[in-house]
Amino acid sequence: MTGSQRKNLIYSAVLILAILAVMWIRNTHPGQSNLEKIELSGTTMGTSYQVKYLMAEPVDFQPSIDSLLEDFNQCLSTYIPDSEISRFNRGTLHKFERPYFYWMLVQSQTISESTGGAFDPTVMPLVSAWGFGPEEANITSEAQVDSLLESIGLENIFFDQYAVCKLNPGTQLDFSAIAKGYAVDLVLQFLKDKDLIDIFVEIGGEISATGVNETGKPWAIYIEKPLDHERAVQALVTLDNMAVATSGNYRNFYIKDGKKYAHTISPFNGYPVQHSLLSVSVFARNCAVADAYATAFMVLGLEKAMELTLSNEELEAYFIYSGPEGQLLTRATPGISSQIKEIEQ
Repeated sequence: MTGSQRKNLIYSAVLILAILAVMWIRNTHPGQSNLEKIELSGTTMGTSYQVKYLMAEPVDFQPSIDSLLEDFNQCLSTYIPDSEISRFNRGTLHKFERPYFYWMLVQSQTISESTGGAFDPTVMPLVSAWGFGPEEANITSEAQVDSLLESIGLENIFFDQYAVCKLNPGTQLDFSAIAKGYAVDLVLQFLKDKDLIDIFVEIGGEISATGVNETGKPWAIYIEKPLDHERAVQALVTLDNMAVATSGNYRNFYIKDGKKYAHTISPFNGYPVQHSLLSVSVFARNCAVADAYATAFMVLGLEKAMELTLSNEELEAYFIYSGPEGQLLTRATPGISSQIKEIEQ
């Protein structure tokens, strides 16, 4: 074989590899004309959801997603009387019928330990007593709060991979501070298992995104300004294969006898939290983790939450808080600050 023939052979091989690379990029990289965006929406867990994904040949996965979410709710919704968690709350021992309950307990225990107890799914009796459940507030004394606190804490339950039981008859579980994030993770994984790579899933404001959108750019979301009298945008954030969950006390509250009571209840003292932190958005690879930490950070307040975030390499956070003169101030951890664009209004 002559030198010229070898060069031609090498050139042909390189050309073939280049053509194959272009074909692979067109088939796997979003923003190309052969990919179509599918958008789904519906209701679940007392809120709405939206799902977006890119496919070359569109397939409607909504029936499967709805079925998944229905099964999830039948396990963990406290608003369904015969759900697994509702039956546990009324009784003493429950044998798991679905995998979600056990996983939720394991994750809750891990995050509870890492936050020093700030995240606590047993706080349900206090949440209900303060009027943030299906009934009106009925707290009448400090002694009543102290009595309810005796049933609060994961040490009041025992569980293994098969069942969960109460060690205190007054203990109840409510995973509302982590469940939406977990449901987002389940839907996202369902779509990943269908070999999709460009996905956006949102349930009740908790979000996870992978890949890019139809323009070939990272998915972007808005963070709301924490105002109780109007809706406005605080910031635009791009999501680079991550999840985000936001928690705040600026919507769900009531005023009684001139005093504001917010829905975040401290498992430490049994009272609604009162501090300068108005809203926190937590970023993580796992939406359930982001969801739970967002709640824990609203319990802990700005400084302790920032300290905990900086010590955990798997978390980033964006805080909105009230300044000494009532002005809105913000802080972001270094790993997420470049992806946040605050909106001037």
